[in-house]
Amino acid sequence: MTDLSRRKFITLTGVGSAALASGALHPPKLAFAAAVTTTPSRAVPPIGIELYAVRGELAKDLPNTLRTVARMGYQVVEFYSPYLAWTFPYAKDVRRQLDDLGLKCHSTHNNFGAIAPGDSMAKAIELNQILGARHIIVASPPGGTNTLDDWKRVSAGFTAAADTLEPHGLSAGFHNHFVEWKAIDGSKHVMDVIAANTPQKFVLQFDIGTALEAGIDPIAWIKANPGRIRSMHLKDWSPGKGADEKGFRVLFGEGVGPWKEIFAAAESVGGLEFYLMEQEGSRYTEFETAQRCLDTWRTMRKAG
Repeated sequence: MTDLSRRKFITLTGVGSAALASGALHPPKLAFAAAVTTTPSRAVPPIGIELYAVRGELAKDLPNTLRTVARMGYQVVEFYSPYLAWTFPYAKDVRRQLDDLGLKCHSTHNNFGAIAPGDSMAKAIELNQILGARHIIVASPPGGTNTLDDWKRVSAGFTAAADTLEPHGLSAGFHNHFVEWKAIDGSKHVMDVIAANTPQKFVLQFDIGTALEAGIDPIAWIKANPGRIRSMHLKDWSPGKGADEKGFRVLFGEGVGPWKEIFAAAESVGGLEFYLMEQEGSRYTEFETAQRCLDTWRTMRKAG
């Protein structure tokens, strides 16, 4: 999701958590790397959905939301930060629902507190273990993280978290937004600083849409960080304004993303374990949007 929408939501975790716990412009043409021709040697990774894409439905009725996305054919779900307000018994009930539906939760989205030493991290570990997650992904840095030195300090925190989580069978990771594609020292982007100052085991969850918006070549970036793109947010982007159904309001496959080449790079080089569909909003309802995006994904994969 975009920097403002996702991070505002993460900051206001208490707003959505109560509802969940109850159950109830023309920029220069983007220059992309040449298509990767390596044929993946394994089966297509499972397709999931970041539940922020159906956040309105999730807040109204979590069980129905899980049933609906499972019925569509999604195999994986990613919960976002309000889940941290859940009680352990409630998380166990959600896990039971996932198991009954054949859904997996491989990762969650969190604020930085979830991987900082203390009670929040301890709770995040237990909740993620209950849900069966592999990765605790941070989707927002601490406030006031602006300079190169700031990001190096945050990266040191990421590294420490990765070491702490490893014995618990969990990985730490970071999800990029548009701001992380800004040059931080005149040449390197924030994401490059994070990648250079964290270990190989630290996950770089790649949000394709915000990279496209920033003019980043997603294929080149995947190839520059082999084995670290364990999961990816499938979000498209098109030049233009949201009011004109452009920007992030285009459906998956309607924007400028070179998706077949991205898939090939992710699966042959990036270490991709699973995909996550995400949508900021569109001209359709949340559920219809999710279904249409999944249908496009299936068509793309059948076409090779």
